[in-house]
Amino acid sequence: MIINDRIVSEAEFEAFILLPEHGDTVFELIDGKIYPVVSNNRSSRIAMTIGILLGAYVLQKKLGYVTGADGGYQVSGQRYIPDVAFMSKARQAEASDEAYNPIAPDLAVEVLSPTDNPANVRIKLTNYLNAGTVVWIVDPSTQRVEIYIPKQKPTQLGIQDTIHGGEILPDFALPVSDIFAE
Repeated sequence: MIINDRIVSEAEFEAFILLPEHGDTVFELIDGKIYPVVSNNRSSRIAMTIGILLGAYVLQKKLGYVTGADGGYQVSGQRYIPDVAFMSKARQAEASDEAYNPIAPDLAVEVLSPTDNPANVRIKLTNYLNAGTVVWIVDPSTQRVEIYIPKQKPTQLGIQDTIHGGEILPDFALPVSDIFAE
């Protein structure tokens, strides 16, 4: 569902989200248009599983911090709320107090839900990559994970594969089957 059918500026977006009637709703600014963030229990559970496992690793290694679906980021002039994100201490020593962190995360995890518009997901993916962010797109319906690393070919992983943290999360390994375990 789109909130507006015209392109809005960042200032208009900021004013819109501060209106009292929007107090309980989370919004993203994608390609200049305002969208409510809508999930479902399955996608939320999968995101939390990733967040818990990733968060435990990051906390143990003291690498930075992990945010959930309430943590927004400014990415290429847009406002995104990834389901899970990682920000290294090297890029930002402490979490931002702003609703939308002005620094794009090192890692953004987008767990697809039935209401996601594929075109919007691709716009977000492109902007994340342009900002230097690694992106994991998790598809509950196919139990697949697409890994996008800036300036590299994407990788598709199935239920039998393992996600590796690469340069941003050294030694991190997460079996895809653990993400989808019921």
